[in-house]
Amino acid sequence: MDSSGASSSLPKWQLALAVGAPVALGLGYMYYRNCNPNDDKTSKKHNRLVKENGEKQISIDGDASGKTGNASIKKEQSPLEKAIHYKDEGNKFFNSGKFDEAIAQYNSAIEVCPQDSPDILATFYQNRAAAYEKLKKLSAVKADCTTALKLKPQYVKALIRRARAMESSNDLETALEDITAACILERFQNQSTLLTADKILKQLGKHHAQEYMKTKVPIMPSKHFINTYFMTFQNDPFAKEEVNEENKTPYHKALEALRMQQYDDIIPLCNEELNTLAADDNSLHKMKVILLRGTFYLLMGLHEEASKDLNAVVNSDISSNDLKVNALIKRASMHVQLEDPEKSFDDFQLAENIDPNLGDIYHNRGQVHLLMEKVDEAKADFQKAVDLNPNFGVPYVQKCYADYRYGVSKNDMNLVNSAMTNFQKAFEKFPDCAECYTLYAQMLVDHRDLTKADAYFVKAAKRDPENATILVYRGLLQLQSSNDIEKAVEYMQKAIELDEKCEFAYETLGTVEVQRGNLSEAISLFDKALALARTFLELTHIFSLRDAAKAQIVVSDRLGEDIIRSLQQC
Repeated sequence: MDSSGASSSLPKWQLALAVGAPVALGLGYMYYRNCNPNDDKTSKKHNRLVKENGEKQISIDGDASGKTGNASIKKEQSPLEKAIHYKDEGNKFFNSGKFDEAIAQYNSAIEVCPQDSPDILATFYQNRAAAYEKLKKLSAVKADCTTALKLKPQYVKALIRRARAMESSNDLETALEDITAACILERFQNQSTLLTADKILKQLGKHHAQEYMKTKVPIMPSKHFINTYFMTFQNDPFAKEEVNEENKTPYHKALEALRMQQYDDIIPLCNEELNTLAADDNSLHKMKVILLRGTFYLLMGLHEEASKDLNAVVNSDISSNDLKVNALIKRASMHVQLEDPEKSFDDFQLAENIDPNLGDIYHNRGQVHLLMEKVDEAKADFQKAVDLNPNFGVPYVQKCYADYRYGVSKNDMNLVNSAMTNFQKAFEKFPDCAECYTLYAQMLVDHRDLTKADAYFVKAAKRDPENATILVYRGLLQLQSSNDIEKAVEYMQKAIELDEKCEFAYETLGTVEVQRGNLSEAISLFDKALALARTFLELTHIFSLRDAAKAQIVVSDRLGEDIIRSLQQC
């Protein structure tokens, strides 16, 4: 189920990650890896180079040999030897938790260290920054890390420590730039650094999403998206409504617009109809108009407006059970979008209490359970939906998919094979249901039978030729099967040509352009995806991708083309 309640084969973020990245910033790793086909060999070479450059230190840095010293000061010691001795004494205090005493020793090391040993001097500043970090003196941490980086521009530990200090100070963009530089210098091979980057990205993504929501212009989703959404309701109250051809009211015109797929007209026509009704009108007709308007507010991501309309229908004494249940299911999907699953399940329960024999309740709740990885609950709900609507293909095939997921979770091949056999029955029973073919194709992808999976995506496209996401799936398959980026891009561009409002296509193509190193193009694509996103969760995710690409541009400029090229060839 996607964020508005329409069904799809996989959660979109799972599909996006099919390009091979565990975290948003990790997409950059694909670019660096693809620049060098001998990745295993280069990884070993990189690890050797890291050790040679002294990056094996733990919380504080040792001397040039990587050891902490026990030697006492001798009169014949050089200034550098004295500095290293002070540093070693500082390390002892640090390891004992005496951070002020450690700082005093690092001060002495910095004072006597010759200026012609910048790498070693950088270590002293970095160690003092570590002690300041323990004392939560963030300004001092940032100052010392900055000095260390001036002395040693590719000092990964100083970048990571300054990033943490910037994050604690809520300077997230600078923090992201520092942690991105560290990721690039480590060639995206340090999982700890990647996780730190992902944490910062999520915080920054949320911040940007909150700011963006204040001025975001709502956009009506594509016709295909809306059609798919309404397909999730077997008991659609508007499908049964007759249009008065002789005396069309604005509401009747809205129903006509719904059937003619002129979706942009529906909210204005509903407003026009409501303006003709008395303020104290509490008729069933008024509740129908409000429910229709609320549905399209929800589709556009206007949650505050949608909430008011759906609440009005649910709380009205005059609303029919059909209207109330439909409004509760839609309100439940809105709670999922707003990341409040507890309220979502409360609404499903209220709907079930009103009409326990309505399959739409169990179908939509099953999708939420599946989204939350509650496979047992999803299986039970889909089974109930199938029992109540045996001729409705979508819940039938989603039950097959839930059965498959359950078998995989239990590592039971008998259950997996049984689910796949049931898919064959679905093809016979619902030959025109595209969802049968897309979900079966995804199971084939899981089994790495990629050629056959693509064939089933082709079958799905024949049943649903307006579905642009199928082209995106096929593009992702090109990456998984042969890493054919050009072919993948071709499919995704075709998806955009087919449906210019396919947000998923822009987002996924953006991640591929990151993989290709086309960061500016990726940002442009993410911007288009942002304009089409409907939920805060979607916006946060896309902003994380965008911020990651933007940070890589800034850091690449900072490090310089020569360094970037050497890392790619390392």
